[in-house]
Order: sequence, then C-alpha cells, then structure tokens
Amino acid sequence: MKNKLRLKYQELRTSLSLEEIEEKSLEIANKLLELPLWEHEFYHLFLTISEKKEIDTEPILHILHGKDKNIVISKSDFSNNTLTNFLLTDTTVIKKNKWNIPEPTGGIEIPASKIDVVFVPLLAFDEKGHRVGYGKGFYDKFLAECKKEVIKVGVSLFEAEKAIPGLLSSDIALDFCITPRKVYSFNK
Repeated sequence: MKNKLRLKYQELRTSLSLEEIEEKSLEIANKLLELPLWEHEFYHLFLTISEKKEIDTEPILHILHGKDKNIVISKSDFSNNTLTNFLLTDTTVIKKNKWNIPEPTGGIEIPASKIDVVFVPLLAFDEKGHRVGYGKGFYDKFLAECKKEVIKVGVSLFEAEKAIPGLLSSDIALDFCITPRKVYSFNK
C-alpha cells in the first residue's frame, strides 16, 4: 500500500522540470516563515538528493543562516538505518555517499536530544500528518531519539493524500507539512 504511494510520488517528481522544483522549493521556504518555530536553537535539515528530484533545501538553509540558527545535518548508516547528526559549520566537508546522499564527512556531533526542529523529507503525506518516506525507517528511528517536544516539519512538492494505509506503530507523525500552496498543521 505504501509502496504504491512511493511509486506514484516518485513518478510525479520525475515529471517535474528542474525549474519547477526550484520554484516550488522557494515557495515552500517562503511559507515556512509563517510557522511559529523561529525562537529555537538547533534545526535539523536534510540535504537534497538532486538525482531523486527532492525539494531543494538550499532556500531553507539560507533562511536558517540568516536567522543565525545552529544547523544540523546527518550522515546515514545503512547497516542499521540510523542517522548520526553533525553541526554544519564553515569547515564542514560534504561528500555524496554511494546513494548520492550529500553528507558531512565528520565534525561536531550533536545528540538527537538537543535538536528543537526537524525538517523531514518525504514522498507523500496525509491529512493527519502521517508520511511515507523511502521505506528504510531512518527518520522514524531518528525522531524517536529526539526530545518529545521536537517540532517535526514535513516539506512536500505535492498536496496531502486523504489517508495513508498500512501505518506502523513505529511511524511518527508530523506537526506541520509545507507545500508550495499550503501550510498544513496537525495539532494532535
């Protein structure tokens, strides 16, 4: 069931031009400014896998830099599907791994418990804040390690599905999701 949604949204992404992705990414970044989440200190941001036509997170990065926030990025461990988080600094070296994920090669490690806001990558989401990612569970494991009050913000090039079937107890819902046209708020 989730696999059908994964395929549908991967195909939709593939159909977008790079100009459309840039335009939608900028609209999403501008909509983020409407959210009440800018008084925090540590913001986790994923870096774009351009080969998968993901949202371009560069405009969000610029907003965070402009607001003088601590930006945290991850390195993926595919042996156990976990993320190790590092502070993004002027000296951070970023290289693509064999899955084309841009990652820090090392640096100052930041525990998940310190992170206040997480921008969550996704393929699809529903009107209740449930999301479908690539299916490895990296972010559900990572979010489970974060403090209870961490703010989870999905970013999507497309609007919400009515409902996502086949949810697991380990699936962690979003607090917000931003699309080019709308800010979704999921107050539980």
